[in-house]
Amino acid sequence: MPAADSLNGYIWILLAAFFWSLIGVLSKLCMSAGVSPLETAFWRAAFGGALFLIHAAARRGLFIPARDAGLFLLFGIWGVGVFFGATQYAIQRSGAAMAVVLLYTAPVWVAVFSRLLFRERISTRKLIAIGVALSGTSLVCFSGGSLPGQPSLPGIACGLLTGLCYASHYPFYRWWQGRYATATIYGFMLAGGVLALWFYAPVSLDHEPRVWFWLAVLGVSTTFFAYACYGQGLKRISLVRAAVTCHLEPVLSTLWVWLFWQENFSLAGWLGSGLVFVAVLLLTTDKSRD
Repeated sequence: MPAADSLNGYIWILLAAFFWSLIGVLSKLCMSAGVSPLETAFWRAAFGGALFLIHAAARRGLFIPARDAGLFLLFGIWGVGVFFGATQYAIQRSGAAMAVVLLYTAPVWVAVFSRLLFRERISTRKLIAIGVALSGTSLVCFSGGSLPGQPSLPGIACGLLTGLCYASHYPFYRWWQGRYATATIYGFMLAGGVLALWFYAPVSLDHEPRVWFWLAVLGVSTTFFAYACYGQGLKRISLVRAAVTCHLEPVLSTLWVWLFWQENFSLAGWLGSGLVFVAVLLLTTDKSRD
């Protein structure tokens, strides 16, 4: 792969990480206004999914075989419905910073999936980067989280569940990216997630304009923009590289909720966040081709 194309891949993934880092602070704005975690997840998927479907329609990408559309919808129940819902509960119970850091247990699963499904070699450098990232994640988890009080076991469980959900996106997207555009894949996936969340979440249309504004910003930035950038990145770099590079997200997310919501980690938590950032540097400065 040309060096310039690989660099562009990292830039796209870092942009996706930036947009995803806004999930915590924007979700807290919505939930502080009285929107439940599941309804917040619903509108995040609905606004982002609507834009992907419009984009796909403009590119004539909606007319696909019913079997493939059904698979995308079914995967969306897990990859969007469960994922987005668990994310919001983790933010509510354990704090936005801790929720996002726990999400990044994903590279372990990604490494396993990419090895089994795509025969991607896991180099020593990749293994070290994954180990450093997971060490940082563990420090954050055992530090007590980013909210005052005792750690929430349901919050931790939801956070770890998001890691597994998130990891499953990598091989699923890689499997289909050669046949369909990003807008088509995520348009149908998000539609499946919206249907699942609508079934379980009480959805209200009675919100103040400012609440609608933040729900729309949440959906457009952390879903549409983030996944569009993510799709471009996965066309250019490997699954494991993308997964670990995205570890910049919890560092940024921690910064945003510290600045705007006064969430804070202990010394161990901040050390863990630093290790996550080191893992990103290990991957992005690797000159090997695997």
